[in-house]
Amino acid sequence: MSKDNLTICTRCGSDACYETDLGADYKISMCYGCGFTTNTLMTKDSKFLEEQLEVLPELYKDLVYEDPNGQHWMPSTINNPEQGMIFIDGTSINDWEWAACSAIELTEEEKSRFPEGSTHKMDMKNVKRFKERDFMEALEYIGAFKQ
Repeated sequence: MSKDNLTICTRCGSDACYETDLGADYKISMCYGCGFTTNTLMTKDSKFLEEQLEVLPELYKDLVYEDPNGQHWMPSTINNPEQGMIFIDGTSINDWEWAACSAIELTEEEKSRFPEGSTHKMDMKNVKRFKERDFMEALEYIGAFKQ
């Protein structure tokens, strides 16, 4: 049984860091203030962190942050096929923003060009950009808080 609580983010200081304790000394932290995430396996020289870094885009790797406790935080990517997507977009650690796009329904004509059963696509023509500390606004933009 997992236990959830809000904590202070050791990356940005926000009080909107959602921590999930899954037991067996395994916790996941997702900060809604800065949009970065970590878990108890993401420590220096860990195999898990090494595997993550192998597949991340360069900008994501450049933005990885080691907090005073030795936890490594990396930018989140949100991909909800029926609501939208949030990802990092930029050219360097000094020039990046959150990019968010809503999901829109596929037309009948488009359905044949997507995997079977697909109902939505990302509206990349209407991407909206958000500053680092506006991650919650990006979530709101794609409708992540709607019930």
